[in-house]
Formats: sequence, structure tokens, C-alpha cells
Amino acid sequence: MKIASLDAGQASAPIGVVGAGVMGAGIAQVAAQAGHEVWLLDARSGAAAAAVAKIGEQLATLVAKGRMTAEVREGVLTRLHAAERIESLADCALVIEAIVELAEPKQALLRELDGLLGAEALIATNTSSISVTLLANGMARPERLVGMHFFNPVPLMKLVEVVSGAETAPAAAEAVEQLARRWGKTPVHARSTPGFIVNRIARPFYAETLALLQEQAGTPAELDRALRGAGFRMGPCELMDLIGHDTNALVTRSVFEANFGDRRYQPSMVQQALVDGGRLGRKVGRGFYDGVPAPAEPVAAPVAVPAALALVGTGPMVDRLGRWLATRGLAFARDAGDWQGLRADGVEIHLTRGRCAAELAHGRGVSELAVMDWPVEPERAAGNQGVALAFAPHCTAASRAGVEALWRALGWMPLVLRDVPGLAVARTVTMLVNEAADAVWQGVCTSDAADAAMKLGVNYPSGPFEWLAQLGAASIVELLDALFEAYRGERYRVSPLLRQQLWG
Repeated sequence: MKIASLDAGQASAPIGVVGAGVMGAGIAQVAAQAGHEVWLLDARSGAAAAAVAKIGEQLATLVAKGRMTAEVREGVLTRLHAAERIESLADCALVIEAIVELAEPKQALLRELDGLLGAEALIATNTSSISVTLLANGMARPERLVGMHFFNPVPLMKLVEVVSGAETAPAAAEAVEQLARRWGKTPVHARSTPGFIVNRIARPFYAETLALLQEQAGTPAELDRALRGAGFRMGPCELMDLIGHDTNALVTRSVFEANFGDRRYQPSMVQQALVDGGRLGRKVGRGFYDGVPAPAEPVAAPVAVPAALALVGTGPMVDRLGRWLATRGLAFARDAGDWQGLRADGVEIHLTRGRCAAELAHGRGVSELAVMDWPVEPERAAGNQGVALAFAPHCTAASRAGVEALWRALGWMPLVLRDVPGLAVARTVTMLVNEAADAVWQGVCTSDAADAAMKLGVNYPSGPFEWLAQLGAASIVELLDALFEAYRGERYRVSPLLRQQLWG
């Protein structure tokens, strides 16, 4: 198909945006700042003009802070126009819809735009999870529809998912991708499947914590501290509170239903109870937390630390533990062993491989035993965060106190969870890696796109394939297989891509 010029600043490249909410206004601002004439339209009377006025106020704040000149602000506002009728968009080279996240109204709008715009114009949808193929159904020229999924706040977030439906012309996707680059964004290409890249791969970040809460493994605050200790900027519970439980549950249900009930994406009864009770998160002042979670108390200094400390076994996590012990000035011996972790005054502290402490203690004939979570980013666990622990049922109070003292000597908050398989960080990270591997295996995106999307779209400390390279396929698969065996459910089935990595 022939594509209209989308070069910034050219008269032939006016941009239309339909929907003057937070996302639509942000997209309009970015396009105007890139030099385009922009027409912003909303079905609500006066909403587009109000959005333009608010953009002007936000830019004035930037001017006051010295981040933008008054002349640049004036230029942006000169290029921003509040449209009253859809016919005002007729000459646009690209129109981006950013209306309510429901298929039927989007389809109706896209068909109307399809009949209004010139033959060379492109149409984009900012949908976060609805099939682009479905939205294109009924358009006379479905090949010109491209998914262009921005992230909030649009002016600050770099990621744009460029999504191709079954009918999308490669030239259309390429034109939108190049345009996003000129707007200062980092585009990643995805095939139109449920959740695209970010909303699909991110499901385990929420789902594993919700499953742990259902098992009463720990409190929201404990699980949040464990995940923050692995380098995530926010814990799952506080992030769900921020997003809104109604919104988060709706996306989960959408992905679950679009995958025909695949149990990997099953919605949570814990979250549904919050929705049913009106505890929707920060927007109503009540969710997992009442308001914003209170900061944790500083880690107390240990009364005594283990006299005999040994680092046991080999592997990436053992190496990380050793480096962290050294940074904390703790002397330790090395023990080849047949397991991985620490031995502290006779207590075995096993790095989790997906088995419960009770199972390990029974199998080894050892009562003084604990299981520890993966110290993915041990330096980030220092301070008010922590690394999770679970103790075997017959581990003595003295041994438990000794392990907790060791954790404080390491600068970590001891987060003692119920003895569940995989604890918190290990099962979450492995499931994120597994989901990303399946996305690549199914041709949704490339491994590089998956890494970029998760770091730029949701601020993960590493991309899933970066974790895979650091941890190795063997440890990921071993833990997933153990979870599969423990729960006997398809949720923890291993991606064929990871299985193949074990065979070279």
C-alpha cells in the first residue's frame, strides 16, 4: 500500500487523536512537541479544549523549572487544535484512537475513520490488550490499521508497542515504528496476540503474589518487600493498588478469556474479593493498603552472628551470595556439597529450587534446615527490603534466631514466609522468564523486544532474557518443574524454548 508522509514538521503530516483523556492528551502533546499539527477530538463537549488548556498548564510548569523555553511552549500550543467534529480530521496523515478500552466503540470509530480519511492515511489504535485483528474487522482497508500502544504518562514513558494484526501491511507498521522513533520513543514490534508484549509477560508479576496471598504465605507488605529486594521499583501489591484492582483484574480476565481459559492467566479470587468490596486501590484510598504503604523500619543490628559460616555448592546464585558476604565483611569457608546455599552454625540454608523446607528436611533427615529465596539483586535487598525465608517444621527457635541474625548481618530484613514452593522472588522471576520465552516461541516478539518492553514499559530491573542469561536455563527449568510437580497444574508448564536451551 502507498503510505502518506509522516515526517515531523511537514505540512503533509498532520496528526489526529481521538479521545482527550490522559492517554489521548499525552499522545497529542508528544506529537505537537515533535512538530506536527495536531487535532484532538473527544465525543464529550469541551473535553478536547480542556485537555489542550491542561497541556498548556503542564508545559508552563516546565518553563518555570527551566526545562522548556517559553518560545517552545508557545509553538507547541500553536500546533495543538481542539476539534469539534470528526470531519476536522479528514486531511490527517495519521489518526490515533485512544477512546474507552472496549471493542465495539473502537470498531465503530475505526470504521468511520476508514471511510473519512484519504487512501494513503494510516490509522492507529492505542488499545492495550484488544486484538488489532478484531478491531480491523469491518474496515474497508484493514491493512492500514496498526496498534500503537503508548504507556502512561505518555510524555515520559519511552516504550511504544507497534502491533501488527493479521491484515496490517508491513509498510504501515514500519511507518508507525519510524514515526515513534522520531518522537523520541523506543518502539518494539509485536504480533497481535492477547496482551501483546508487556501486558502478557507481566501477568506473573501480579499472579504469583496473588497466589501466595491465597495460600497465606505472607502479608502484602512482606511480599512487596521481597520483590523490591529483587530490584523492582514497586512491589506487586502496591503496584496493583496504584493501577486499580478493577483495571488490573479486567486486563487479567481479558487475557484469560482471549487465551480460551488457559490456567496460566487465571484471575484471582483474592483480587476479585477486593473489587467486590470496593477496595480498588489508591484512587479510593483503600486496597491492599489504606492509602500508601508505610515505610518499613530499618534493619536492626544483629546481637550475634553465626561463628561457623560456609558457602555451599556452585552456581550463579551461590556466586552472588559469596560476593555479597564478602562486601559485608563476613568470613566464610567453601564447601562443594551436594546442594546450594549457606551453612550457619550447623543450620542448612538452601537456595530454593522449588522444594519446600519440610520436604527437604524429610528427605535429608535434617531438622535444622531453612530455604531462602533467590538474591537476584542482593545489594538492593539491603536496608528496608529483604530476602524471604521459610523454616522446616522442626527447626528450633534458637536456629531460627541465628538465621535471622545472619540476615541482619547481611543487611537484609528477614522475611519469614509460610513454607511454600519457590517462595516469592524465585517463582516470580522464573514465571516472567517462562512467559517471555513462550511469547518468543510463538512469534509474538523477539527476545530483544521482550527485554526492552519490560524494562521501559514497566521498569523491571532486568529483561526476562537478561535474567535467563544470568541464571541459566537449567535453574529456571528445575524450579518450574518443581512447581509443576507441587501444584499439578498447567500454570507452571515449561516453555519449549527453555527446554531446548537445556539440550544446547
